Amino acid sequence: MSSRSIDLKVIVGLGNPGAKYSETRHNAGFWFVEQVARKYAASFRNEKKFFGDLAKVAVEGREIWLLKPETFMNRSGQSVQALLSFYRINADQILVAHDEIDLPPGTAKLKTGGGHGGHNGLRDIINHLGTKDFHRLRIGVGHPGSKDLVVDYVLHNPSRDERDLIERDIDDAVSVMPELAAGSLEQAMHKLHSRS
Repeated sequence: MSSRSIDLKVIVGLGNPGAKYSETRHNAGFWFVEQVARKYAASFRNEKKFFGDLAKVAVEGREIWLLKPETFMNRSGQSVQALLSFYRINADQILVAHDEIDLPPGTAKLKTGGGHGGHNGLRDIINHLGTKDFHRLRIGVGHPGSKDLVVDYVLHNPSRDERDLIERDIDDAVSVMPELAAGSLEQAMHKLHSRS
């Protein structure tokens, strides 16, 4: 499959469960899938066999699963692997939405493949699936300036101004759902990246 097309079956939003973490930068992936669910009038339900919360949306006549792993970030792969194995879905049919410290708030980017960049959720998904070849939505949350500060930084809430920028990015990313559902990763990238 070309990196410029996508046969999208699942969107995974990465985050940590519980009220303590719900507003932290590390939960930007959760915020994205929650916004997709709102837009397409879907609701999440807990699915123990998938170690997470699951919803199904219909976009452009295509059904897409939304998954929020409830395993905590560094064990996200357990949830993703369980869902993919059950429905016989390939790694290149998923989009993983996650916080990205290497992009500033106000920037969201789509990409295919690549490493984990130190992101524990991505690292665990790569380990469980045995491949890096899945699609990602990188939601910029900014960098604290030193790698020693990253863990503390992502587990804290963004400022109001930063949150506004992140929410704008998420809205922009939700707006390319029709292109993603139609299989045109290139069109989705062009539309999203021209806004960020």
